[in-house]
Amino acid sequence: MYISLQSSADSDKCLSKTGFRGDPGPQHGPIHTKIRQQPFPGPTLEANWGDTFSINVRNQITGPEEGTSLHWHGILQRATPWYDGTPAVQQCPIAPGKSLRYTFKADLFGTSWYHSHYSAQYAGGTFGPMIIHGPHENIFYDVDVGPILLSDWYHLPYFEVVKQVVGKGFGPPFSDNNLINGKMNFDCTTIKAGGPNCTPNAGISKFNFTSGKTHRLRLINSGAEGMQRFSIDGHTMKVIAQDFVPVQPYDTNVVTLGIGQRTDVLVKANMPPDSAVFMRSNITCSTATQPNALAAIYYEKANSSKTPQSTAQTYDNSKCGNDDLTRTKPLFPFPALADAATTLNLDITFGPNASNINLWYMNNVSFRANFDHPVLLLAAAGNTSYPNDPQWNIYNTRSNSSVRLIVRNYFPALHPMHLHGHNFFVLAEGVGDWNGKITNYPATQRRDVQMVQPGIFGGPPGYLVLQYDTDNPGVWPFHCHVAWHVSAGLYVNLMEHPDLIRKRTVPQTLAQTCRDWSEYTGHAVVEQIDSGL
Repeated sequence: MYISLQSSADSDKCLSKTGFRGDPGPQHGPIHTKIRQQPFPGPTLEANWGDTFSINVRNQITGPEEGTSLHWHGILQRATPWYDGTPAVQQCPIAPGKSLRYTFKADLFGTSWYHSHYSAQYAGGTFGPMIIHGPHENIFYDVDVGPILLSDWYHLPYFEVVKQVVGKGFGPPFSDNNLINGKMNFDCTTIKAGGPNCTPNAGISKFNFTSGKTHRLRLINSGAEGMQRFSIDGHTMKVIAQDFVPVQPYDTNVVTLGIGQRTDVLVKANMPPDSAVFMRSNITCSTATQPNALAAIYYEKANSSKTPQSTAQTYDNSKCGNDDLTRTKPLFPFPALADAATTLNLDITFGPNASNINLWYMNNVSFRANFDHPVLLLAAAGNTSYPNDPQWNIYNTRSNSSVRLIVRNYFPALHPMHLHGHNFFVLAEGVGDWNGKITNYPATQRRDVQMVQPGIFGGPPGYLVLQYDTDNPGVWPFHCHVAWHVSAGLYVNLMEHPDLIRKRTVPQTLAQTCRDWSEYTGHAVVEQIDSGL
């Protein structure tokens, strides 16, 4: 497969199906430039469990030029840690005009997505869904509706938002809209007088249901900042998977997704054949000007030219965090070790640096990437100590067989925490002090993103307790998946079994990518104003 990341200037829209750097199309609003692959959202990558992906990514971004990379979210990369796609960690950025072929196994099955990991570039549109089909999964449903991407949207180019995030102001602006599969009408009355022209004729995404059939929906929060609550008017959803982990099915009328999280649900089409209802996704616990997204579901005999008249369901909207952890148990449980081999305490704080720029910190360090020296490649060459670069925020877990992460969030904002290279056990979460009890032991939840709840200002922190087995040698990012938070440094690197990393042979394509990047930066200035990731 070939993915080309390009750019172009367009004229009068805010969110495009066909643009590259430019128009994102069906949401219609002010003129700004974006970065994306054609179409938007990007093409669905589809495979069977155990297949090998081979994807050539070419950087054709111009106006201005930028580096890039693609991260394959949730893929373990057990034999190929160098293709995880994080610049400054596993690779140098792909230089303008150059390419890198990523080759890796579809080592888990279910629903996920891919996205740029260069600065906050994916917030400008460089993302798309992934589907990996597993064994016998289609016996539970009749129709696979496919991926449903939920994403907040900013009219400003992502780099302009980053400038606000790492400037001396008050952080990122509110998102302008909320989209389902790249579409949602925009309320032009929110444009200030004298602002750009705005035409609210984007329309909304449409889906088809067949009466009496069971439909699988693959929900993905592919946004930059907003937590989403998803529902379908008049229907109950049966949750069957979270991230890449099948779960014991349970019914709900609302699904909560933090950035990067996925939830697969089954929906029985239990209405008459001429029915039409709204699908809804609402941004909560986040900053949004137009937080509520709509899409339409039309049964087989419904008039698809008419707008549904259905009524929204009510649900508990009080918690800024994931749905109750006690409800989720893996379909194939295996217990976390009661006592991990080592424990890391990671405290999240927020405040000004010496230049009076507000940044995020983990254990009092705000991360900053060095694109020229990927840590995994240094470790493979035997260099595993970086006393002169504390800003890389590296924790070497050495040969310990398991690691427990106790994350304490002292700021009143939620953080969807993502670990590359692993599905972690979610041992516990809440606000205050962890009492040592593991939720649902031994059927402990596993996934690759889990939200840590906001701390109480001046009071106790939100906490999240995770654990993973160190069965995947590499250097793995652990970070908040809010684009603006990781841009401002909320990130650590976890180095796993450095002795085994040194025994691996890194493909020459990674060295060539670094040579290409070095040649490019020898004559061009890279404006790295944020963490780089």
